[in-house]
Amino acid sequence: MDKIRKEFPVLRKGIYANTAVYGLLYDSLLDWRQEHDLDFLIDGSEMREKALKVIADTRSTVGRFFNCKRENVALISNFSSGLNVLLEGLGLNKKVLLIENDYPSLNWSFENRDFKIEYLKMSVNLEEQIQKIVLNKNIDVLALSLVQWLDGFSIDLDFLKDLKNQNPNLIIMVDGTQFCGSTSFDFEKSGIDVLGASAYKWLLAGYGNGFMLFSDQVKNEFTLNNIGFNAADGDFDKKNTIRFAKKFEPGHLSSLIFGSLKFSIEFFERIGIDKITEHNRKLSEKAKTEFQKLGLLSDQVIGRKKHSTIFNIKANEATFQKLKDNDVFCAQRGDGVRLSFHFYNTEAEIDSIVKILKTVK
Repeated sequence: MDKIRKEFPVLRKGIYANTAVYGLLYDSLLDWRQEHDLDFLIDGSEMREKALKVIADTRSTVGRFFNCKRENVALISNFSSGLNVLLEGLGLNKKVLLIENDYPSLNWSFENRDFKIEYLKMSVNLEEQIQKIVLNKNIDVLALSLVQWLDGFSIDLDFLKDLKNQNPNLIIMVDGTQFCGSTSFDFEKSGIDVLGASAYKWLLAGYGNGFMLFSDQVKNEFTLNNIGFNAADGDFDKKNTIRFAKKFEPGHLSSLIFGSLKFSIEFFERIGIDKITEHNRKLSEKAKTEFQKLGLLSDQVIGRKKHSTIFNIKANEATFQKLKDNDVFCAQRGDGVRLSFHFYNTEAEIDSIVKILKTVK
């Protein structure tokens, strides 16, 4: 990964443990974006066909990378916007299960409508609790983040697959913003019906782009009124035959913004998503071991077999300032400091953070 690290200028300034806030821009993506805008500068409207091809290719690239049918991929500006469009088409008589303190844009989108909502508190045995309440409370929709934004709690993907097999009518909707790009993922085999994600974090694609992935089954559960000329591909005859995913794209999309998503996914493919997955697994295990030794992790995180690369350590304002003074990029979340690691981080950087934490009194 040493050669890849050279792509990221920010890494020369310190230890970047803040991907959960913002994924880094890198040299080759910047080069592509500058070339794209130079073509626009020189060619003007003659670039239109090229721009349309970029959008079409982005859809195909997202589908390939996450193993989702191309026609079931929607390109969106961010997760929050996409989810709100989707929920406008879901019957209000549905009973929904949410996780307390999940990402606000996820929970608020349901809470701001008249759904019947049940809540679960985060716990070490969350999956067991979900299974019980789905069975006993006749839940129609389970909505949660694959990785929790506050502390990196990671839901068991095999559990979701089994849950769907046991409850085929259950609609499983997930926020993948803190997940997608951190590890390999197969949507078609996941049992998930809807996955939405903003791509500016772990996919390193910059602001303004994201996607939603849909199962074939779930499209029959929503009635969407969203429409626009772009959704019909600029064809008057297609007004009444717009496919489900295209209803999330009523207006024109930016080839610069979504081309950045395509470029980043292809960047990940060149590195190798399996290689990224393994590297991040080692970072997660290393960080968990070291932070646990210092007594900085909650029992909830310690009790889990697997964890993401996001950690919320017990830390006060002085600790946060100490990390910042030593050029560690991190964020205050809840009652602690959140540290998040990606493939451009190293185990040696985790050791350096541990040394800094040991100096805090």
